[in-house]
Amino acid sequence: MKQIIAIVQPHRLEQIEHALHGLAHLSGFTIFPAHGHSRGQGPHHAFAATEWNPDAHDRMVLMMFCPDEQVPTVVEAIRTTAHTGLPGDGLIAISELADVLRIRSGERGDAAL
Repeated sequence: MKQIIAIVQPHRLEQIEHALHGLAHLSGFTIFPAHGHSRGQGPHHAFAATEWNPDAHDRMVLMMFCPDEQVPTVVEAIRTTAHTGLPGDGLIAISELADVLRIRSGERGDAAL
């Protein structure tokens, strides 16, 4: 099982959702707003942790869990729909999951997905 986290531009979210809903057997995903700073900003953009930073970029974070065999399809769906070719398109991270437990039913592993 894998966890997929994608950080994408907000204006691409609707297309990404449509692409993911079009995939067979996708267990679902969670979306939440985020603010971030791109790499390469350098020390001249450093700020104290207590200060508000106007250079933060709005992004959306998608998080999902899926069986190993679905990962290539999910990642490609996100990549192709999030891609604009411009800096700031985002990134996709894939992590191994040791276990998943569905709270309601007590199911574990792939059955919980």
